[in-house]
Amino acid sequence: MQSGEKGFIMNNTVFKQGYADQYDLFYGDKDYESECDLLEQAFQRYSKEPVHTILDLGCGTGNHSIPLARRGYKLHGVDLSENMLAHAVEKAQKETIKYPPVFSLGDARSVDLGKQFDAVLMMFAVLGYQLTNEDVLATLRTVRKHLKPGGLFIFDVWYGPAVLAIRPSDRVKIIPTADGKVIRTASGGLDITHHLGKVCYHVWRLSGDRVMSETEEAHAMRFFFSMELELLLSTCGFRLESLTSFPSLEQPADETTWNVIGVAHVI
Repeated sequence: MQSGEKGFIMNNTVFKQGYADQYDLFYGDKDYESECDLLEQAFQRYSKEPVHTILDLGCGTGNHSIPLARRGYKLHGVDLSENMLAHAVEKAQKETIKYPPVFSLGDARSVDLGKQFDAVLMMFAVLGYQLTNEDVLATLRTVRKHLKPGGLFIFDVWYGPAVLAIRPSDRVKIIPTADGKVIRTASGGLDITHHLGKVCYHVWRLSGDRVMSETEEAHAMRFFFSMELELLLSTCGFRLESLTSFPSLEQPADETTWNVIGVAHVI
């Protein structure tokens, strides 16, 4: 797909059941425990007060919420996909946790839980699913509304210089299952004008040689630049404290860093 092709900008109606049911299988090799270690490092380094309560905005299937709840934090996860939340709830119910995470259906641009937290997370590029400036600002205002004075906002996003340098590529992932395998293909394109990448997923679940299910989804994803993030955050009452190569709080972001992690304080 060429940059600026008509119809590239789309609503992100994604994570429907066919994709959500395979989500944890797709990312079974993602080290969520190490990412939670990184989050705790950020809490210790940047939080002005001890972090006890956390809002996980765009929590998906709970892969950050549940490990953090195991570590003693009080978690509230919010997601727009009922299908993803169903998996989060099911997984949490199998755990023995002092403070079980709470999960709610909601839109990051408009949800209002009526309470504030010590920290808000938007992990695994959730902020990038907000495609327009209006949507990004609405989401950041939601974050600001749910943070206590001096609270901490931690997020990761696609980094513009690296996206433009590396460019999307086609990929195939084959995952063995008990009775067969799951195959996922991913193809991508860029709309440079609107700072968007698009990834088209095609997923087959096979039992032996028989196709049991097939699903397709197109995910549009916003990528960001450093000064752009500073401006968007400051407009909504934040100060960007750190922007580094994910998953590090030390390594500077550069054109080889597709994902970056940002830490911001409420001003």
